[in-house]
Amino acid sequence: MDKLKIALQYIMPKHLLSRLVGKLAAAELGAVTTSVIKWFIKQYKIDMSEAAESAPEAYASFNQFFTRALKPGIRPLCEDDDYIVHPVDGAVSQCGPIKEGRIFQAKGHEYSSLALLGDQADDAKRFEGGDFATIYLAPKDYHRIHMPIKGTLSKMTYVPGELFSVNPLTAENVPGLFARNERVVAIFETEIGPMAMVLVGATIVASIETVWAGTVTPPTGKKVFTWDYPTEGPEAITLDKGEEMGRFKLGSTVVMLFAKDALEHFADGVEPKAVTRMGQAFAKID
Repeated sequence: MDKLKIALQYIMPKHLLSRLVGKLAAAELGAVTTSVIKWFIKQYKIDMSEAAESAPEAYASFNQFFTRALKPGIRPLCEDDDYIVHPVDGAVSQCGPIKEGRIFQAKGHEYSSLALLGDQADDAKRFEGGDFATIYLAPKDYHRIHMPIKGTLSKMTYVPGELFSVNPLTAENVPGLFARNERVVAIFETEIGPMAMVLVGATIVASIETVWAGTVTPPTGKKVFTWDYPTEGPEAITLDKGEEMGRFKLGSTVVMLFAKDALEHFADGVEPKAVTRMGQAFAKID
């Protein structure tokens, strides 16, 4: 069955399917939308008591529900300045050192940081010998992405690619999964050096957004696009630790890259399959 699921990933029209789902998710269909939301809550056992608005009827579209805000204070932020925090609710897929420019994906699979960053050699060089962490967001999770540490945006790159489903099964069976899928790379300058936040698309991910650019994808294309941003002056975009930086409309994965010697060690309990909660301690700063 697993082999069949993987085979279907290669042959089905993933982009077309994803964009169709995206249109439906954005549609405001009244009672139909409410029924779908109620089904989704029941199917994935979503705890709506954490949501700022708990009633399914309060959401005009499925996208509004999926990117719902949480109640104030429901995810307390680790205030210890010696620690960066989890950027999302989800589960750790992998974490560890970047070895000779390679990132561990799953047993028997790894990929290059250069490919992940859209073949931007200067960017990849900044993370040589550093650390990475990959966090998977399940359908039930909160889908806003927050800053692990205060940072100033210096560059954003849109990288076209596939839209394979992103989950433990595909991570174990699709070579270079995160460097093959469509993604948005945001690089921030922080007190511990550069930090890359890579937002990876997947099957039926209707949209990837950032707070400074809005919707980055769709539309899609076949070219890599880059945007440079000033890191000083009134137009600089600086986001505080814990501040929202982006959203997934339907879930996927975040890959974080850190420079050499930026992190001393990951926090207790941060390991593959560990559940993450936005705002909790993630890693100690070196």
